[in-house]
Amino acid sequence: MDPVTKAIWFVEAHSREMLSLEEIADACKVSPFHLTRAFAASTGLSLMRYLRARRLSEAALQLARGNLEILPLALEAGYGSHEAFTRAFVEQFALTPEQVRSQGHTNNLSLVREIAMESAPVSDLAPPRFETLKPMVLAGLVDRHNCQQPPTGISDQWQRFAPYFGTIPGQTGYAAYGACYNFDRDGNFDYMCSVEISGSPDLPKGMTTLNVPEHKYAVFTHRGHVAGIRSTISGIYSTWFPESGHKPAEAPMLERYGAEFNPRTGMGAIELWIPIQS
Repeated sequence: MDPVTKAIWFVEAHSREMLSLEEIADACKVSPFHLTRAFAASTGLSLMRYLRARRLSEAALQLARGNLEILPLALEAGYGSHEAFTRAFVEQFALTPEQVRSQGHTNNLSLVREIAMESAPVSDLAPPRFETLKPMVLAGLVDRHNCQQPPTGISDQWQRFAPYFGTIPGQTGYAAYGACYNFDRDGNFDYMCSVEISGSPDLPKGMTTLNVPEHKYAVFTHRGHVAGIRSTISGIYSTWFPESGHKPAEAPMLERYGAEFNPRTGMGAIELWIPIQS
């Protein structure tokens, strides 16, 4: 996978952290010079300006939704003070954070959205294995997303979930699960960042549970960088299903992140559990 796609994923997946060009380049396995030139050539943007604009754009959206605390937003965006954040915000949007919060919308702001990553279907999928998943209960954070939008919200959702991993009451094992379910005709779906639990523990505020019933699954393995996971899923539905004769079923699709996956770098193996009709 090209370093530009890796850089976009790294920026979105670590948007709440202080990031340097050197750190991003190291994660992409190229030099800072190489990454700077490649990113500019591919997108027409400076990588660090893109990072800055993305953080300010996300802050603007939160302000428009009524977020009353500006200093926490400033710190989250990588600014050490309210004043430094305001200066950068005005330079980006020609409005102060207070003005955006007061008007309650971003219609007059030129927000910088996430650059869409490559999602052409993978054509050389390895054959899956078939398993019947026993009933399980997942616990985690749920948000509503759309298939046609860049996965910015999902990256942020995992960042919000990460501090809970390993401390959730009743957690079973050390794998994390991304569960996709409740799809509608417009491509909207629920996505849960979760772990498996046992019993009926008291969960942290804002968390919910999902009962996954016993079902038959085709289990594929996505290898390489997580930024390419959409390409693998696209290949499963556009190529494997038509050629295999199997049909998808209405049950949760699961992404299983086990010991072979490194959440910091986004590299490693991810199991894709695709529900199929018996």
